[in-house]
Amino acid sequence: MQISIDKARDFVYANGVLWEQALFHYLFDGGSIERLYQCLLCYKNADGGWGHGLEHDIKCPDSHPLALEFLLTMGRDMKLSLTEVLIGTVDWVERNRNEDGSLKNPASLHKYPHASWWSNGGQSAPDSITGNLIKQGICSASLAASTSRWVKANLSMEHIQANDWLFMAYHAHDYYLNLEDTPENRPFVEATIDNILKCVQNTTEKNYFTLFQFANSPDTQVAKAMPKALLDKFLDDLESSQREDGGWGDEHGLKYWQPYNTVFTLSVLRNYGRL
Repeated sequence: MQISIDKARDFVYANGVLWEQALFHYLFDGGSIERLYQCLLCYKNADGGWGHGLEHDIKCPDSHPLALEFLLTMGRDMKLSLTEVLIGTVDWVERNRNEDGSLKNPASLHKYPHASWWSNGGQSAPDSITGNLIKQGICSASLAASTSRWVKANLSMEHIQANDWLFMAYHAHDYYLNLEDTPENRPFVEATIDNILKCVQNTTEKNYFTLFQFANSPDTQVAKAMPKALLDKFLDDLESSQREDGGWGDEHGLKYWQPYNTVFTLSVLRNYGRL
């Protein structure tokens, strides 16, 4: 069916939380970015960290890395400047590092509802957070250095090449593609893009939308590296898969992720001139 912004709006406002509604309003109905910032700041704690279920899979109100990682992912997905709401956040990350550069989770993490795949612990990898803080222009030298050491031990060339799940390529993508493009970093960038293209060839139809985490507009490095016919195939699938209720699905069939996926999908289609 033809894409319906009106049905998408109905779906997001009927099923999304306040910040998702504010995001839709900002992107598609002329709403203010300040209103979106106000909604997001409700998830920020006095220590500079983020929690309160901003990332839907973990409802812990105390500051934890996954909530921040998701906020920065939103900035990546929607091309948002978040510096206004991230004041004090880099300091929080610096205070919550282990000696090896990994990130600490609060003891209270599992006292609150959480998805089963987080039952053994929260997010401790610093790569995506640091990479996206670099992209936002606010990463500290100390955090960049400790993450660099962590990456050398945990996100090597071998790790990148061995990845076979398209979604998980975000670790290398968000880190290496946000570093300065130097002769030292370029092989890792190329390996990351090659891995994404390999995973794309093997992904299932329900996961097609995941590609656009890395290619949310035609000016991204991944989009430029994609064969045009393959990129068009994935875009055609996005364009044709809006449901009658106005929403788009997600990888796991979890309705609480679908308002965000709906806003993201519309944004991608608009970036490619299909909306």
